Amino acid sequence: MADEELEALRQQRLAELQAKHGDPSGDPSQQEAKQREAEIRNTILAQVLDQAARARLSNLALVKPDKAKAVENYLIQMARFGQLPGKVSEQGLIEILEKVSQQTEKKTTVKFNRRKVLDSDEEEDY
Repeated sequence: MADEELEALRQQRLAELQAKHGDPSGDPSQQEAKQREAEIRNTILAQVLDQAARARLSNLALVKPDKAKAVENYLIQMARFGQLPGKVSEQGLIEILEKVSQQTEKKTTVKFNRRKVLDSDEEEDY
């Protein structure tokens, strides 16, 4: 009886760890939904981008996946609202990349607070 309880606890703990760390083998319906979403994204991107632009976007995804995802989301949103007149060329994609870069650019400023130091040579205490 103790072995069965121990095995049940192990299975429960394994399921908790898989859910916590997002193990894809845990829930097949969730994995299928992600796969369908990826297929839909790819078909939309294939319709709105020409071959050179798709190659550039895939290269960007290798280096900066978060920026590529932002550009993909932007393109899909524009396509859904009918704001794209035709296929986006490589030059058009570069312009979109520049827009996204400007929007997500972190601007840092350095501010110096100079303290006034009382340095009086007149009062020398020896």
